[in-house]
Amino acid sequence: MDDTFYLSNMCPQVGEGFNRDYWAHFEDFCRRLTVQYPSVRIVTGPLYLPRKDPVDNKWYVRYEMIGSPPSVAVPTHFYKVIFAEDGREGGKVAIGAFVLPNAPISNEKPITDFEVPVEAVERASGLEFATKLPVQRRRRLCADTACALVIRDYAERQKAFAKGDKRGGSASK
Repeated sequence: MDDTFYLSNMCPQVGEGFNRDYWAHFEDFCRRLTVQYPSVRIVTGPLYLPRKDPVDNKWYVRYEMIGSPPSVAVPTHFYKVIFAEDGREGGKVAIGAFVLPNAPISNEKPITDFEVPVEAVERASGLEFATKLPVQRRRRLCADTACALVIRDYAERQKAFAKGDKRGGSASK
């Protein structure tokens, strides 16, 4: 978990409605996988995906630049590829690949709406994730376990911490 906080491992994300909300719930789901699986490995990264222009019907890759001067590209999407092993030598590996827009997402939206084949993430990112893993060892993560988010109000907890409540709940009088 400590590797999460290196500056070289950061990417700008939309805060309200994504990083502090849906994405945080998704990361909690990933942490909870360690209860069911002895070995969980996750690769997360940015994507810059094309969108079809409604005027000329052509596909374009467009993204925001931030900084002063603008020098940091804001990804249009983020991916997670999850490998959850059953712990047996030569055992099954549950694989899940997800692509989420870097935009506010309703907490009611099921995470399975963002599930994609791992090959789609490989194509979009230019990386290879499971090419050497035999097909007979692979399982689809969301067929192996319930891919459901537990919604917690992180924004309210953060406000409570800022006010000095170390429990992250309402301050008692």
